Amino acid sequence: MAATPRRFLRPFLYTSAAAITGGSALYYVYRPRTIPGSEPASVPPPRYTEDGRFSPPRFPLVKTRDEQISDLRRSSRSNSIADTVDTKGVLGALTGNRNEGAVGRQINQEDDDESYDLLVIGGGATGSGIALDAATRGLKVALVEREDFASGTSSKSTKLVHGGVRYLEKAVWELDYNQYKLVKEALRERKYFLDTAPHLSNWLPIMIPVQKWWQAPYFWAGTKFYDFLAGSEGIESSYFLTKSKALEAFPMLKKENLFGALVYYDGAHNDSRMNVSIAMTAALYGATVVNHIEVTSLEKDANGKLIGARVKDRVQEKDGQKPQEFSIKAKGIINATGPFTDAIRKMDEPHVPEIVAPSSGVHVILPGYYSPSKMGLIDPKTSDGRVIFFLPWQGNTIAGTTDAPTAISQNPIAGEEEINWILSEIQAYLAPDLNVRRGDVLAAWSGIRPLVKDPHSKNTESLVRNHLITVSDSGLLTCAGGKWTTYRQMGEEAVDEAIKRYKLKTSPLLQVPRVSGSEMIDDAAPLDGTCQTHQVRLVGAHGFSNTLFINLIQHFGLESIVAKHLTESYGDRAWTVAALSAPTEQRYPVRGLKISALYPFIDGEIRYAVRHEYAQTAVDVLARRTRLAFLNAQAALEALPTVIDLMTEELGWSKKRQEKEWHDTVRFLASMGLAKSKLSVTRKDVENGKAGEYDEHERKLYSRHDRPADMMESDSKFASGEKPVISRDSPVNK
Repeated sequence: MAATPRRFLRPFLYTSAAAITGGSALYYVYRPRTIPGSEPASVPPPRYTEDGRFSPPRFPLVKTRDEQISDLRRSSRSNSIADTVDTKGVLGALTGNRNEGAVGRQINQEDDDESYDLLVIGGGATGSGIALDAATRGLKVALVEREDFASGTSSKSTKLVHGGVRYLEKAVWELDYNQYKLVKEALRERKYFLDTAPHLSNWLPIMIPVQKWWQAPYFWAGTKFYDFLAGSEGIESSYFLTKSKALEAFPMLKKENLFGALVYYDGAHNDSRMNVSIAMTAALYGATVVNHIEVTSLEKDANGKLIGARVKDRVQEKDGQKPQEFSIKAKGIINATGPFTDAIRKMDEPHVPEIVAPSSGVHVILPGYYSPSKMGLIDPKTSDGRVIFFLPWQGNTIAGTTDAPTAISQNPIAGEEEINWILSEIQAYLAPDLNVRRGDVLAAWSGIRPLVKDPHSKNTESLVRNHLITVSDSGLLTCAGGKWTTYRQMGEEAVDEAIKRYKLKTSPLLQVPRVSGSEMIDDAAPLDGTCQTHQVRLVGAHGFSNTLFINLIQHFGLESIVAKHLTESYGDRAWTVAALSAPTEQRYPVRGLKISALYPFIDGEIRYAVRHEYAQTAVDVLARRTRLAFLNAQAALEALPTVIDLMTEELGWSKKRQEKEWHDTVRFLASMGLAKSKLSVTRKDVENGKAGEYDEHERKLYSRHDRPADMMESDSKFASGEKPVISRDSPVNK
């Protein structure tokens, strides 16, 4: 009798255990998740009052570039001059009065000089991240950049915020703990990235085509392991698509030999705008941040220890003036110059061995019709074993990348062989009726990855993009390697090491700038002197939501595509950009003059870039404040006269400076893939429409001059007047 209950109890327990396990798995996969940007804005948009008045946000202003340079110069004053407390800091942060500039760092009245705690050389993602971390810990920090923020590698990435599925595959097959550690760290940083800048980053589903049945379980296991490593840092789980569903999601795919597809999630972002936002956020928190300042030498004391650097303002050179060098004094110097790391290290020690192995990564931009607007694609195994991404970006399609050793230069040019290799690999995955043409390439560029050198490896592709922090005998701290996704972690570790090496003292920030422009919320995490950059939201993040563009349309009368672009590029600062835009004098849109008819970039962005983001050259605007040069080199050339005119209004450029800007920008556009036939065009040519003239190759791409007809003359093999339905040999066609 006792066996009977047990006979029923055992199946019941097994069934319950299976149900609990299955239910837990289903809940884990489909659990409610918070998608960055989907929540209401922390600071709600302004509204009209009952009496019809409208009060737009009033954001704190960064110091002007000239004021920042004055602060740099002050650091070399004698020790007898003491710092004073900026009593106007909080008021300026709240009112937006530049003369009462925002303050982050608290000045200690016991300081015996005005030297900086840290001088950061390099304004890319790593350098800007270090400056923000140091400033939010209460340190006095300066950052100088020879060119512009994100002028090098940081603007030429694949635009992904990712852990690295290929690194995970290597970690598993090669049992490489360093690779695994890099992926795990990057997945954690990916979540911080999207949380602190939801307006500049987003989640993107990426498809892996499956061509053999046995690949399905292999890719499924890989993507699920990727999800598992992400844990709570993930946002969506990977999933399998049948052949029909894969073609529905990505209609451009080749049907032949397609078994299905795996889809996993990673992040995407606007890299140079992210970089500029990090730098401007650091400036609001009290960092002295200046672009176009070149370090000419490092200064040491009698004991051979670094105490500062000599610098010059390159903008003065552009204006035809002789730049005056001056010194910046600092207790510690951090080298964060990416591919140019070894050049700074050799300023310190001329014979030091190099630690960076530069690798070239070429990307091409194609029209948006090559990919769905919300789905990317990865080819994990190209013809030579490399990986290619094929992703929607800013309304176009980005494809890349290559990986080959290269020499270091400021603006490398993408080679035809590399461009054609990318196009041929893309063609292999797309439907045969889609012709991937060289003439469809709107822009192409080469970025230099600053990979950390492995002395035992000959192939740069096998180099892990781990970062390396070293300190020389004289005290130069170098942070090299890494990748965009882990910029924040690199900044944290670099500042930790600097505090230890230079014996610096952090302090809580008691007067925190109201970055949101509102008293409604506390902008940041408790800034108690520890690293809080994983919670410090960047400029523009506080008032951003996915519906903010509607408020802009209703108040300013912006075109819908322009309003969306502004909110996704500037966040809540889109209010200021829109206000800086000129009226169109049309019924609709009411404000916002486009600088290119093909793209949503408007005149207010140029004014905002100069006034609030330290843009000093036309390239700064075309390449890194807007992204027009990266999206379409020809369109950037055609927009150049407008950009130069607007910047002349803001900066008072002379005729000579305007001419220099023209020649410098055209030379830069050559590195963005501008056709060689366009490199000699003048401003007058552009204004007269001659820059839009096409060469023989471009003429053949489209039916340009045929009159409307059932069959265009250029498409017919028959001469005009011949009847195609009758044989050519017929007397009628004689």
